[in-house]
Amino acid sequence: MTRSEMLRNGPLRALLVAEIVSTSGGLMTWLALPWFVLTTTGSPARMTLVMAAELIGLAVTGLPSGTLLQRLGARRSMLLSDAARAPLMLLVPLLHWTGGLTFGALIAVAAGLGALSSPYFAAQRMILPELLGEDETVVGQATALFQAAIRFTLLLGPPLGGVLIASFGATTVLVIDAATYLVSFVLVGLFVPRREVEPPTEASRGVLTGLRYLVHEPLLRVWMSVLIFGDMAWQAFFAAVPVLVVERFDADPRLAGILYASFGVGALIGNTVSFRWLIDRFSGMKLIAFGQPFQALPLWLLTLHLPAGGMAVALALSGIANGIVNPSLHSLMTLRIPAAIRPKAMTAASTVSACAYPFALFAVGPMLAAFGAQPVLVIVALVQSITAVALSMTTLRAAAAVPAETPA
Repeated sequence: MTRSEMLRNGPLRALLVAEIVSTSGGLMTWLALPWFVLTTTGSPARMTLVMAAELIGLAVTGLPSGTLLQRLGARRSMLLSDAARAPLMLLVPLLHWTGGLTFGALIAVAAGLGALSSPYFAAQRMILPELLGEDETVVGQATALFQAAIRFTLLLGPPLGGVLIASFGATTVLVIDAATYLVSFVLVGLFVPRREVEPPTEASRGVLTGLRYLVHEPLLRVWMSVLIFGDMAWQAFFAAVPVLVVERFDADPRLAGILYASFGVGALIGNTVSFRWLIDRFSGMKLIAFGQPFQALPLWLLTLHLPAGGMAVALALSGIANGIVNPSLHSLMTLRIPAAIRPKAMTAASTVSACAYPFALFAVGPMLAAFGAQPVLVIVALVQSITAVALSMTTLRAAAAVPAETPA
């Protein structure tokens, strides 16, 4: 399939639009919900608890949701998740307006959203090989398109969320997010074709099947371990941004949105470069190995007391490298897993990550409250640098070993 054929593919375009709409709403909420908690309670620790609750919900339901995804298939799992997340998200503003919103209710809603996100995120990764086949270049290019859609939402969602929060309040943003889930439901339901779900094989049965595969597959085991620590650092960074803006930039929510969006601008550029020029010219392993360090290096600029514009540029540079690396990384991780156990392996990967992420938030909450954002930014840059070197080295070793293994 050529790039032009891919861009004319109706189901793929519907998925891309659904991705842009629903993820834009989700990113507005990612800013609005912590901002709501921070500004109403004045507690960074409570803010991080709400953020952690969503990840805990994802972790608790992650492995069981693999069985659900295997039985329903990617399309129906996405529909079910969107149909359930819309009314759940709407609960927060409704309870707030009626005076019934408690901190416990916020925790419960966040955990419920996380529980529904596990099958949805895994289905997003699975549905591309279902629609397009197992060719690495084709899936890599399609992944680059989806990564670009996600990065576009990073460009659109947080700044729009910041403007809407400043103009109408955080609860209005949560209502909009609930509506975006419904739009995504309609697009997937109308334009993505039904597909017969393959019955589970003997080898794919069992809740722990996917987790066992990830543990025993040499490269995926290392990649997963390294990426978990890198993503924990990103969780800490996302928690630090609202505190940073309150400390240094007069608590302007629009600026928080702009900082989030700067990374999205760079990543969108990187995805475009990857889709048009790199994926069909270079192996995915080389793009991962040589691109990953350039994601970490600009983050050291954030440790300086730069003006907002300088911080935005640093995040954009990091985003460019991320946009080049991630399509190959995600497509190779997906295609290395046999299709029969892919649902359980993908949800197992999400579960392991979600189990680790709250530890970052639990650690960073008291640190933000006691010392502010600056030490957190130093830790983020350090962890990202270590994980980038580790990922590059293991990928280069794996790529060098392929020719020797191929004849056998």
